[in-house]
Amino acid sequence: MEQFLNEEFAAVKSKNSSAEALARWRKLCFFVKNKKRRFRNTANLPKRAEAKDMLKKNKEKLRVALLVSTAALHFIDAAPSSPIVYNVPEDVRAAGFDIDADELASIVEGHDIKKLKWHNGVNGIAAKLFSSITDGIIANEDTLKLRMKFYGLNKFDEKPPRGFLVFVWEASQDLILIILAVCAVISLGVGIGTEGWPDGSFEGLGILISIFIVVLVTAVSDYRQSLQFRDLDKEKKKIFVQVTRNGRRQKVSMYDLVVGDLVNLSIGDVVPADGIFISGYSLLINESSLTGESEPVSVGRDKPFLLSGTKVQDGSGKMLVTTVGMRTGWGKLLATLTEGGEDETPLQVKLNGVATIIGKIGLAFAVVTFIVLTLRMVVEKVISHQSWSGADAIRILNFLATAVTIIVVAIPEGLPLAVTLSLAFAMKKMMNEKALVRHLSACETMGSATCICSDKTGTLTTNRMVVVKVWITNNVKKIGSVKEGESLRSEICGSVLKLLLQCIFQNTGGEVVISEEGKLEILGTPTESALLGFGLSLGGNFATERSESRIIKVEPFNSVRKRMTVVVMLPDGKFRAYCKGASENILKMCNKGLDGSGSVVPLDEIASSDLKNIINGFAAESLRTLCLAYIDLEDNFDPERQTIPTNGYTFICIVGIKDPVRPGVKEAVELCRTAGITVRMVTGDNINTAKAIAAECGILTDDGLAIEGPDFREKSLEEMKTLIPKIQVMARSSPLDKHTLVRQLRTTLGEVVAVTGDGSNDAPALHEADIGLAMGIAGTEVAKESADVVILDDNFATIVNVAKWGRSVYINIQKFVQFQLTVNVVALVLNFVSACITGTAPLTSVQLLWVNLIMDTLGALALATEPPNDDLMKRLPVGRTGSFISNSMWRNIIGLSVYQLIVLAVLEMEGVRLLQLHGSDAESILDTVIFNTFVFCQVFNEISCRDIEKINVLHGTFNNWIFIGVMSFTVVIQVIMVEFLGDLASTVPLSWKLWLVSVLIGFFSIPVAAVVKCIPVSPKQPTDYRGYKALPGGPDESVN
Repeated sequence: MEQFLNEEFAAVKSKNSSAEALARWRKLCFFVKNKKRRFRNTANLPKRAEAKDMLKKNKEKLRVALLVSTAALHFIDAAPSSPIVYNVPEDVRAAGFDIDADELASIVEGHDIKKLKWHNGVNGIAAKLFSSITDGIIANEDTLKLRMKFYGLNKFDEKPPRGFLVFVWEASQDLILIILAVCAVISLGVGIGTEGWPDGSFEGLGILISIFIVVLVTAVSDYRQSLQFRDLDKEKKKIFVQVTRNGRRQKVSMYDLVVGDLVNLSIGDVVPADGIFISGYSLLINESSLTGESEPVSVGRDKPFLLSGTKVQDGSGKMLVTTVGMRTGWGKLLATLTEGGEDETPLQVKLNGVATIIGKIGLAFAVVTFIVLTLRMVVEKVISHQSWSGADAIRILNFLATAVTIIVVAIPEGLPLAVTLSLAFAMKKMMNEKALVRHLSACETMGSATCICSDKTGTLTTNRMVVVKVWITNNVKKIGSVKEGESLRSEICGSVLKLLLQCIFQNTGGEVVISEEGKLEILGTPTESALLGFGLSLGGNFATERSESRIIKVEPFNSVRKRMTVVVMLPDGKFRAYCKGASENILKMCNKGLDGSGSVVPLDEIASSDLKNIINGFAAESLRTLCLAYIDLEDNFDPERQTIPTNGYTFICIVGIKDPVRPGVKEAVELCRTAGITVRMVTGDNINTAKAIAAECGILTDDGLAIEGPDFREKSLEEMKTLIPKIQVMARSSPLDKHTLVRQLRTTLGEVVAVTGDGSNDAPALHEADIGLAMGIAGTEVAKESADVVILDDNFATIVNVAKWGRSVYINIQKFVQFQLTVNVVALVLNFVSACITGTAPLTSVQLLWVNLIMDTLGALALATEPPNDDLMKRLPVGRTGSFISNSMWRNIIGLSVYQLIVLAVLEMEGVRLLQLHGSDAESILDTVIFNTFVFCQVFNEISCRDIEKINVLHGTFNNWIFIGVMSFTVVIQVIMVEFLGDLASTVPLSWKLWLVSVLIGFFSIPVAAVVKCIPVSPKQPTDYRGYKALPGGPDESVN
């Protein structure tokens, strides 16, 4: 079976599977009871192809429209201008606005510069919207509602959620249940016609009621799953943006944006609405999601239009929101698309394959069973020369119903659906543990992860940064308190202090504002906040320093440059550039320094070497180092045409920033090592800082290797193949280095790789990895869109929890598969052999439907929702080539099946004698005992399936109330069926002794399973895995 699954169903990957691979397995699963339900949680390939074509057409239309509008603009500029006529609608004017939504949409969507100028540019538009380009709108409940009324909500049309009745309808589309219902109706009619009411109705009525219960329970289970996915979808859509309202910068939900808002944009942001550029620096926008053009567009005063759904590739800026929601180009584009669904997971596909194989076997058994039963009846009729009657027709219908019910039991529709149930349960629980799963397959794949490539800042560390040490004018000072800050201020000469404060407050992406309580509040990234806090501790005033010079040009920080530079115009009209960034990079750009008196002195090799030693000393103390420098530019410097110089700078200072390691990270890393998961740190920081933090976290070991990105990228493929297994730390890495490392780990070494990322440049690595993990706090929207899981608290320990839950999903599905295959084998063989030998099936249609409910919906609910335990992280990872149905599972399935078949066969053959049954109802009592025993065998089998290897299967049972609830429900319904349903369920009440016999035979499944588990089996994986020795019993088993 494993070989067939690998050959036919292994083409579907955890992500980025081809349409051909997705279509192939569907063709193999041609025999399906209920297509609507089986394929509900899979990609809708025809709809996806249709959506792709529509998206392509819309992109082309939009691209052509932009080109036409640009050409028309040039033509209009060349031709005599025609007057623009615009009348403000009366209701809009009465509300206090001087422009309506349609006019705003036509300006931005049409890129109409001429019309924008006619409205006096962005200032004029802001005034007509009763907004300010500095303070934003006056926001309160009434004004926000008014703007939403006239300009719309920033929300997109969505498909309404499906109600419970839809799931009932889908559950009733089961082809076999429909056939069974038809048989039941005919049986009901014939029975009443021949035997009268109510005696002739029990068989047919019992089947119809059973079908109704199966449909209802199935629908309830599916509906609850849909509610869980709906809650997760709401979490995925929680996107926040920085806006300025009431003169204050604040964070609001993207869906609460209104026309007139001022939105602050930075690298990695998704533009949340259509708008007009107000101010900014080096703003590059990727419009490929709308136009299909991969080349980024530079946005500025000449090209001021920003479109919803596009992404900020570089730079920063501020925009005025003009159009929201379905009025935007992005909203119109989304309105034309139909949902293509999410790719199915590899485990779903594999289990569909298992269901297909067993379904074919079950179909063959059902056909043979029907033929054998019918032939026996015909032969008996011929031999005894009996005439045919209506009762014979009912018997044949019952044979057909039994055969059809065998198909119902034999086709384990619950297998692939159990994956979805388990994933939905795990995703909901992980949400509570600060991990938002964006793609179903990630939850499953994370359980197979063999390697985690983690960022340092914010993931392994707290991301609460503070400057604790500084080198300036040949002095090293600690900055741990207000007094130490004042002391440093008094020791620095005035000119150096002024340069330092100007460099800190001018060259920043953060802000210092006054909060509602009247206190100073620092806004910005943790690094910016640390530097601004340092500047304030030196007595600096953010507003004063900013007002003394005018910013002319900005080169924002990115992971390639590893620096931020700003050009300012000084009060005397001259230009100066301030620069800060990675210590080694800034030091290379400097050829001068400052002495204690503030004089500029040459920076020779000896001085540079001393500074390198200072930097390394800071780094050895686990401090993140940054250097600050400046350069006075030539008088004829043209900021529009000339680039900012990259050498000739004057060195100002080195700052050491403390970012403490998160509590619990060392233990989490050790847990990963125990679980066979290699943790690698990939960071842009200095190698000495990276090594110190990695050693503190337990990542860097004595035999591990730390390497810098520039050295790594110079290696050949052969050298990388030898080097990568030893790498534990990569410092000064670029996004390309991270991408290369991830690709080599996956393709060359066959690792299952999880990688973290927070910046827009991390998107390629997140996309390349088997599991992309984006940071929820520090991560950009672009990174989150590319990720499979969002770590909401940016904590490495949460990543380890995701791995634990992933393993839990995998193991839970294995438990359920073992349980269901055991029931399948026993039910098929029992009915088939009994039909061949005795001419009757011991389990009726109603009873088999109840068994089907136990092993499908209820079994999945009980076993697929087991919470993870600590032993899961004592196993080796399954990896990329692990077998899903292990040898241990086959051993357990065969052992328990043999036990159940033996005891049931003995009851079938010798039950009357052994149980000392007498009277006319002896056969009915025996059939009820067999049915009761069979059900209790499954109840206790379900308990023994709680662990594939351990003998103690009761450990932790009472921590899982779902399991207890399902077991209790099963027992209660079984009692009701036996004692009270009588003719409907084809049962008779049993004495307490016979109940005891049934329960004891079922209970003995647990000790039998314990004995079977002692039988050694060879693992399907190598015993030596990437340097880890396999645990006792094989890598797919836990230790006691």
